[in-house]
Amino acid sequence: MQVYCLSTLAELAPYAEQWDRLSDGAPFRSWAWVSTWWKHYGPAAYSQPRCDRLAVVCVFDESDTLVGVAPFFLHHCVSQGRVLRLLGDGEVCSDYLGLLCRPDMQDQVAESVARWLVENEGAGDSLSGSTDPLPWDLLELTGIDFQDQPIRRLLWHLGERGKTIHHRRGPNCWRVDLPATWEEYLSTMSKNHRKRLRRSYKKTVDSGRAVLRTVECFEDLQKGIEILVDLHQRRRQAMGEPGCFASKPFNDFHCEVMPKLLSNGQLQLHWLELDGKPAAVEYGLTGGGVAYAYQSGIDPDASEENPGTLLTLLTLRRAIEQGFRAVDFMRGDETYKLHWKAAPRPQIDTHVVANRTASRLRHGLWMAGSNVKQWIKGGSQWVTENV
Repeated sequence: MQVYCLSTLAELAPYAEQWDRLSDGAPFRSWAWVSTWWKHYGPAAYSQPRCDRLAVVCVFDESDTLVGVAPFFLHHCVSQGRVLRLLGDGEVCSDYLGLLCRPDMQDQVAESVARWLVENEGAGDSLSGSTDPLPWDLLELTGIDFQDQPIRRLLWHLGERGKTIHHRRGPNCWRVDLPATWEEYLSTMSKNHRKRLRRSYKKTVDSGRAVLRTVECFEDLQKGIEILVDLHQRRRQAMGEPGCFASKPFNDFHCEVMPKLLSNGQLQLHWLELDGKPAAVEYGLTGGGVAYAYQSGIDPDASEENPGTLLTLLTLRRAIEQGFRAVDFMRGDETYKLHWKAAPRPQIDTHVVANRTASRLRHGLWMAGSNVKQWIKGGSQWVTENV
């Protein structure tokens, strides 16, 4: 195995096709998603200079074929030092991030990345003979699927090399495994819930009041984006919140990435028209036979009609008809997900600390403060053990 750390999108772009094959269809790991994210959240997007830099660890086999990618970037933080994080994290809320690799080479790739991390953690330290320009103090992995085997192998190899690993439970993702037919899915509901859904469908869809619209071409995309931003912002602002699209990087990122996702066949943007007027909208992504419900919006003036429930009903039915194996409602433990028979998928946040005194001291102080805050809020605290 040969391991290289690439630090520019220009260096990585020739491997975009191989990158996507290694992502196994997961849309939040795709080249389109992460490269666009870096454009809008990396240092070039800010008027003030930042010290962040790409640090994508690429693993090649003996034939120079890319077989693994650790899509890191290095973020400088006053409280935590030099932090390696995954491309796509932060306010965009990219779920199911992780280590990309060929399925039959998970352990070899994980071991290669772990070895690279250990060899480079002391770079720049006056006590280290390394001249590598990428020292790091902390590896921070957030929102990782607990069953993600490549990440589990990476943590195991780091633990074997004496690394201290802290982790805590994150918010669950929620997934509905879909049967072959809509009637089979309805049969999993309680009798009362099944009856309410059928009544709602008959009252609105069968009567012609409700129509599901789906973006299928670039000509429809701009209209769909405008509906998404309008309904999402109006809904959140009615709740006293600014709304996600009030953030310029968030808004600009999605306006650029959605056409790319549509071109790749990974975008599903639906809206529900009720009596000829958009009442609810859902922005979703697809990959690996799974439809991911990423972002939504509801007209607050139409809330009495429960347009969100009706839109979920129609998109679930459409997903079954299109042959998807699952619909993923993504992170967050909202109660409505249980009503649709979604099952939780535990997520973890993990910190791996470099074996240097300054790194351990800095992280110990940060973790103590974090645990106090979580204890006050009643949230999940950091613990020290291998996953």
